Amino acid sequence: MFPPNLIDAATRLLAECRSRRLKLATAESCTGGLVAGLLTEIAGSSDVVERGFVTYSNEAKSELVGVPPELIARVGAVSEEVARAMAEGAVARARVDIAVSVTGIAGPGGATPGKPVGLVHFACARAGKTTIHERREFGEIGRGPVRLKSVELALQLLARQARA
Repeated sequence: MFPPNLIDAATRLLAECRSRRLKLATAESCTGGLVAGLLTEIAGSSDVVERGFVTYSNEAKSELVGVPPELIARVGAVSEEVARAMAEGAVARARVDIAVSVTGIAGPGGATPGKPVGLVHFACARAGKTTIHERREFGEIGRGPVRLKSVELALQLLARQARA
C-alpha cells in the first residue's frame, strides 16, 4: 500500500521509539490519517502507536485536540500556530510522549492569498521538550504526492523528537 522507502522509515521510527519506550500519536488534517495508517501497516506497531486523530475540519481540531477556535479564526487552520496547538493537544489528550501534526492544502483547490496549494505546516511535540515546526511548500504537484511527501516529513520529525 505504501512505497518501500516509507515502510523502511516507519520501521526505523518504530524501532527507535521502542528502544526508548516512547508512545506516539498523530493529529492529521490534509493527510487524513495516512501517517497513522503507515505506522500501523507494520506488524507490532501497537506497542508504540497509541492513537491517531483525523482532524480534517476546524471543529475536529478544536474538539479532538483542543485547538482554540479563536486561534483558527485569527490565523487560519493552515498555520504554524495551529500545527503547534494540534501536536501539543495530541500529546496532552492521548497522554503520549510524542505527537506529530500535519495541516495543509493538498489541492487542487483551497488556496488563499498567501497560502498556496501545496503549503503544509508540521509540528512535533514531545513531553518536556520544545515543540518543533516545519513549513513546506510542495507546489502544485498533485494531491497524492503532496500527501505522501507530508507523510515522509512527519516521520522525519517524529524520529527527530524521538532522539531528542
